[in-house]
Amino acid sequence: MPGTERIIQVEALTGVAAAILAANGLPPEDARYCAECLVEADLRGVSSHGVARLPIYARRLKEGVLNPAPKLTVTERMPVAAHVDGDNGIGFVVARKAMDIAIEKAAIYGVGLAAASRSNHYGMSSLYVNRALEAGLASFVFTNAAPTMPVWGGRDPFLGTNPLAMGAPGATPFVLDMATSVAAKGKVRRALAKGEAIPEGWALDGEGRPTTDPAAALEGVVLPLGGPKGSGVAVMIDVLAGIMSGAASGDRVVNQNDDFTRGQDVGHFFLAMRPDLFMPADTYAERARDYAERLKAGRKAAGFGEILLPGEPEARRAEQARRTGLPLSAQDIAAIDAAARHAGVPGLG
Repeated sequence: MPGTERIIQVEALTGVAAAILAANGLPPEDARYCAECLVEADLRGVSSHGVARLPIYARRLKEGVLNPAPKLTVTERMPVAAHVDGDNGIGFVVARKAMDIAIEKAAIYGVGLAAASRSNHYGMSSLYVNRALEAGLASFVFTNAAPTMPVWGGRDPFLGTNPLAMGAPGATPFVLDMATSVAAKGKVRRALAKGEAIPEGWALDGEGRPTTDPAAALEGVVLPLGGPKGSGVAVMIDVLAGIMSGAASGDRVVNQNDDFTRGQDVGHFFLAMRPDLFMPADTYAERARDYAERLKAGRKAAGFGEILLPGEPEARRAEQARRTGLPLSAQDIAAIDAAARHAGVPGLG
């Protein structure tokens, strides 16, 4: 509706978010980094993982549920692999450390792996894929999450939406970031906040019945993408990111929106690799360029003006939003301003 949104410039939004996080205990450098991660999600159109989550992070910091200054313990398992104990730190900081370890190892050995336990929600998964891309590396990134989705054939929430992200260098980088559910639970919360219905096929209510009511969906479960396929992928991500990392798994991952008594113990898994492992770098670059050109040159289906690479729509949206600013709803602005007041810092106004 007209008048319900305001355009907020990126630096202003980042500054307010950083100030709120710092006032709630995060060291200034970490607060700035986490704020940039949240804003980046909004820039790319992933508002379910953007600044709308700021009040939750601020509350968990204020109530001592998140450790604002974790002592990250790195254990070298072998030359190409390491484990990070996140010490219940905010997920952005823990995941950055683990991804950077994987990147450093890949630069030396061609492949690097890192797993993290005792972490928390780390935001948009493609943040870490893009970190690897900046180093010229391909990557796989997995995380588990609080239970909101049933195993295929079940009714009770056991699995998280357990997203996966992958990336590979190219003239336009290849970037995939997706939940293993039909839709992330954050999108259901966003629909509720906006007073909108959710599409059919997204969720079941608390009685196991299909629903388009986001409030009822939040009392029930979201559904796995592709039925048994999404369920199976989510299980395997839980094995890699949860069981193998030493973190919580399945229905033992804590829900950050409901439980303010303890950390989530989320687990993450990161793999980075050089694209020239199997061929010269220039050969890879040419093959990637040729592949992208052939993909985009295909005949278009009805209603499509262009064929895009995975990650290309988000990259274009971010580029434009950096120039023009981000549209935020009046409700989001009010929530951010309330968090700012509680923190004793200036809000968006």
